[in-house]
Amino acid sequence: MAILITEECINCDVCEPECPNGALSQGENVYVVDPDNCTECVGHFDSPMCMEVCPVDCIMQDPAHVESKEQLLAKFENLIGVKA
Repeated sequence: MAILITEECINCDVCEPECPNGALSQGENVYVVDPDNCTECVGHFDSPMCMEVCPVDCIMQDPAHVESKEQLLAKFENLIGVKA
């Protein structure tokens, strides 16, 4: 799954620099996630870093973008251009 940032986002700017794939960006009202670049930090960390640092717990898994760990790892490998 990709990550989803809810309307509770306070735009604190803590999550964006933590994303190793550059999947987070400032949206009109809240930060948004590019599901094509989000690997939930698979290949980089044990858990999604944005979720770890969010002070208001407004980040969740996006049910509209369901992916297995294997699919996330394949996406990670494609993004970095190397087999993990």
